[in-house]
Amino acid sequence: MAAAPPSPRPAPPPLEPGLYVVATPIGNLRDITLRALDTLAAADRVICEDTRLTGRLLTHFGLKRPLLPYHEHNAAEMRPKILALLREGKALALVSDAGTPLVSDPGFKLVTEAAAADLPMFTVPGPSSVTAALAIAGLPTDRFFFAGFLPAKRAARREALSGLRAIPATLVILEAPQRLAESLADMAEMLGPRPAAIARELTKIHEEVRRAPLPALAAAYAAEGAPKGELVVLVGAALDAAEAPAPEAIDAALTDALKSGLALKDAAAAIAALHGVPRRDVYARGLALKERSG
Repeated sequence: MAAAPPSPRPAPPPLEPGLYVVATPIGNLRDITLRALDTLAAADRVICEDTRLTGRLLTHFGLKRPLLPYHEHNAAEMRPKILALLREGKALALVSDAGTPLVSDPGFKLVTEAAAADLPMFTVPGPSSVTAALAIAGLPTDRFFFAGFLPAKRAARREALSGLRAIPATLVILEAPQRLAESLADMAEMLGPRPAAIARELTKIHEEVRRAPLPALAAAYAAEGAPKGELVVLVGAALDAAEAPAPEAIDAALTDALKSGLALKDAAAAIAALHGVPRRDVYARGLALKERSG
């Protein structure tokens, strides 16, 4: 006997005028919320980067609404028109191809200008790669710092990592697959051998989480090449001041290692790994010790 067709969804409640920032799935379409479906179904227009992608999402759930393309190439032209629609009392749904919270997304400027104009806005929360990765990384979640994308150029990236070193929280970083290995190598040098995790293709068929200290992850991806898909890098917090070794202890360990004939580079790497501090800092202290000792 054939199964009965599913009951049609009830008509969504009408929306108040305003801009609705709607979180859409980052992979698995079943992650969309009932409220998101109601909002998309009732909106006067759906603002989106890629009308084909958003059109497929709406079709999958049996929805049909007017789509308003808004992307980096037409954003400056479209923003005043969208703000005008909001002033007219329209209810507009904004979706993002890259998910929320609108990182590196043209929707961010739209939200900023709508807020500056004191226009009504509402959040329709849902899937986010940031919180999804934190949930399964196996690192502390009571305090985390979202650092977004690191700079593509090495010098700027290392400078940015230097600014993140003292933050007493799990670091959440976005990175492109082709830069992952070199970014991990810089993290290992600048942040030390902290525990870390790479969350890849979250909610999709090939979802994967790899957990290891930063140096091990850097070596693994350098050997394997760039992974496929979207990913999030999570790095354990810096040591508390009470746990961090005193500078005098580092100097004493360096002195002993150098007296034994160990090269400074190797001594710095071993001491950094032992105490969980950045190798670069230990190496700099070793240079200073050698200069003072003549």
